[in-house]
Amino acid sequence: MDTSSTIAMFLHFGLAGIGCLAIAEKFIPLLPSYVLLMLLGLTVPDGATLAMTILATSAGSVVGAIGWYGLGRTLGSQRIERLVARFGKFVLLRPSLYRQLTDAYRGNHFWVTLIGQTLPTVRIYLALPAGVLRLEPRAFVMATAIGTVIWNMPFLSLGYALRGSGHDPVSLGFWVVVALIAVEVALFLGFRLYKRSLAPRHLAQPRALPARVPLEEGA
Repeated sequence: MDTSSTIAMFLHFGLAGIGCLAIAEKFIPLLPSYVLLMLLGLTVPDGATLAMTILATSAGSVVGAIGWYGLGRTLGSQRIERLVARFGKFVLLRPSLYRQLTDAYRGNHFWVTLIGQTLPTVRIYLALPAGVLRLEPRAFVMATAIGTVIWNMPFLSLGYALRGSGHDPVSLGFWVVVALIAVEVALFLGFRLYKRSLAPRHLAQPRALPARVPLEEGA
């Protein structure tokens, strides 16, 4: 069964099929997610259906992320690391990438999860170390949901807007990905510069020595 027939089979079941397709994409990436989303957008007939499609794909992606989270939480650190070392190369999850994802959670868990859902490949596997580290489930699900909507909405909407235009959705989707990542990098660098500008200035200045009190004669 080829990719097009697989997508057509899921679409036969309407929004439920679209949601299941989004779940499957988290575990068996048939296409880059932005390509899949734009192809789904091309099939949307009207604005109301577009909104429902955004919700269905987002819900499916969150369910898929919860699946990865549950797997990491159940198996634990050592077994997950062994599985990644043995089989990760077959699903684009190299041990080095897994370690980078784990190290990313040294920062703010909520924002790492949210931003991670808007990065290719990272958005699929970030939930695995989140489960291993046993992050707070409600915050994880909320951050995942917000980040997923931020990722899904532009590509579905762009696919919907391109219906019948003759433009290549794959190449346009690629440049949208580049633009999103560029914006994220700019925001990250801007935030770091802002934090540095707020650093207490007195830390960079020598502290004034206290005035010496003259000793009384005969002391």
